[in-house]
Amino acid sequence: MPSDIDVAARGGAAERLSRMIQLPTVSAEHETRGDAPFEAFVELLRELYPLVHERLELERVGTLGLLYRWHGAAHEREPLVLMAHFDVVPVDESDDWTHPPFAGVVADGFVFGRGALDDKGPLLVVLEAVENLLAAGFAPAREVYLSFGGNEETFGDAAEAIAQALRQRGIVPWMVIDEGGAVVDAPLPFVRGAAAMVGVGEKGIATLQLSARGDGGHASAPPTRTAVGRIARAVDRLGPTTFRPRTPAGISRMLRLFSARANRPAGLLLRALAAMPPVTARLFARLGGEPAALVRTTIAATMQSGGTAANVLPSQATATLNLRIALGESVASATRRVTRRIGDRGVRVELLEGSEPSAESRTDNAQFALIARSVGTSHPEAATVPYVMMAATDSRYFHRFCPAVYRFAPLAMSAELRATIHGVDERVSVSELERGERFHRALLMGL
Repeated sequence: MPSDIDVAARGGAAERLSRMIQLPTVSAEHETRGDAPFEAFVELLRELYPLVHERLELERVGTLGLLYRWHGAAHEREPLVLMAHFDVVPVDESDDWTHPPFAGVVADGFVFGRGALDDKGPLLVVLEAVENLLAAGFAPAREVYLSFGGNEETFGDAAEAIAQALRQRGIVPWMVIDEGGAVVDAPLPFVRGAAAMVGVGEKGIATLQLSARGDGGHASAPPTRTAVGRIARAVDRLGPTTFRPRTPAGISRMLRLFSARANRPAGLLLRALAAMPPVTARLFARLGGEPAALVRTTIAATMQSGGTAANVLPSQATATLNLRIALGESVASATRRVTRRIGDRGVRVELLEGSEPSAESRTDNAQFALIARSVGTSHPEAATVPYVMMAATDSRYFHRFCPAVYRFAPLAMSAELRATIHGVDERVSVSELERGERFHRALLMGL
């Protein structure tokens, strides 16, 4: 492995990330901004990582997919796939940022800007590690693919096209690592120390549209049930108890590992919960918020529409629902459940889009052990712990044919920093960029 002195001599990771942030690769604004910032980002990578582009094969997959291939010592072995995305979410111009969101300011030990944590920082540490290993003359024991997409935030097709391309070529990855968990402090009440939270599964996602029709007319003489009233009643029936709670195996393993680091009363409680998944499911459901989201499908009404004027009854009304589907359920079963819960034939339930929840990747295999050893190199104070992700990542296109898919960004993030993702003052610690690079070097050398 190159020494830390060699890596430090190369220097400038924060400045390189700053330059990445300065390119506003906002996928939600792709139509208005055009291809220019995205193409400029691709060219910037060529400039910042010359050895990567000299010695790895780069394939453009679609408009916004980048697939790098690093030949390993054993070409026939199943490859490692390291994923990230280089698009970012928009910025609300009314938000009060300490530094402009696309200035990439480096100050007070942090790199500020949209994408610093999600996901240009994690992308950078992958490329930093590969560039440094190439400079040292290192070749991995198995092939490595770097899969970078430019429209993850808009549920685009870049990562899907890359996954399909590999699958069509008969390539089944040995392991896939994408964004997801991070190194966090005090991950649960009464649990001491840091934990590297590795997503071993992720919930599915579905968008449902409810629609109802009614008699239009003047609002001065409304009927008993209007289109808006039907939709409002339907949404009101979809409360937190619409879906039954169940505890994924990954959550039980998480509790079991945490029990060893908690004080005695809390440790006994966590061990008991790990041994009794039905009790855990009921308890977490009662707690609400994130604990409840870990154990059941969630449903949220996100948009409603209907009507053209304040004094006119609309002839139709709609509502849009966002579902995050728990492991063990499906898009179809969740849609049926919503339809039954509404119980109104006058309300049409239409599936607009959906992606199935993943299977749970194992934690008793060589892949998870390698992640844990690499965490021990970059963040030796942290225990490596599995959990289930509530958000969707580009890796969902791989878990359909790859059994070992993990979601982890090797960066320490406090609760305050995690709150800046998609929010105000998003930033990453310069020292964490160094540790993230160290994680990926250890991972690649440990193949």
